[in-house]
Amino acid sequence: MANGPADRGGPAIDGAPALEPGMAIFLDFDGTLVHHEDRPDAVAVDAPLRALMEGLQRASAGALALISGRSIADIDALFSPERFAIAGQHGAERRSADGTMHFHATPASRLHGSEEELRRFVDAHPGLLLENKGTSLALHYRNAPALAQPAEREARRVLAALGEEFELQGGKFVFEIRPSGRDKGTAIAEFLGEAPFAGRLPVFVGDDLTDELGFALVDGRGGHTVKVGPGPTSARWRLADADAVRRWLADFAARPGGGPG
Repeated sequence: MANGPADRGGPAIDGAPALEPGMAIFLDFDGTLVHHEDRPDAVAVDAPLRALMEGLQRASAGALALISGRSIADIDALFSPERFAIAGQHGAERRSADGTMHFHATPASRLHGSEEELRRFVDAHPGLLLENKGTSLALHYRNAPALAQPAEREARRVLAALGEEFELQGGKFVFEIRPSGRDKGTAIAEFLGEAPFAGRLPVFVGDDLTDELGFALVDGRGGHTVKVGPGPTSARWRLADADAVRRWLADFAARPGGGPG
């Protein structure tokens, strides 16, 4: 399983840093901009969030990207007709600010048999949910937390047959089998090598264990990292929940657009 939070020498500071026009803003979605729901397909994007994202896009002069475990198609459907720069499925797919799509080679076809095995397991354990994201399989146990250990055992059993091309990533009430070598940190690094993100100070906001690799990358670049909600983290700052994140971002989103200072 991917590594967890690193010890950076102290607890996260309550609050969040002031945002400036010369920064590059990277945002997780579930648990960060919206509250978690019992099922991923129960999440909706409301009018205030649409307005917030439009304001952030303008205030950052386009240096805004979503970094999500969801697929790009899923995020696009939620925000339709708006489109944003985005890394989906933990960096396995990515859309640059200019609309260019990037797909990292993945043996996704090998997941068919694994999906069938996991679906049989889910059918036998009410409350579990299996989500096929295209290049990864997510076994959710939010509605059956007592099944966490059996779910992890089954995910590891299925993973063992797939070999080193895939790895297991734990998150909030989910175990995800995904391609090895891609994560939210590698996705952010790729964005920082492109316009309009290049040369800007990065900021990354996330709530889950999967976001810790993004925190490590951004901290290593001297940027700002914000953990949403409780739990151990290597992030430097902490906000209570998605509502607090939106309030913090709203002040910056209200500014006119601008480039690096």
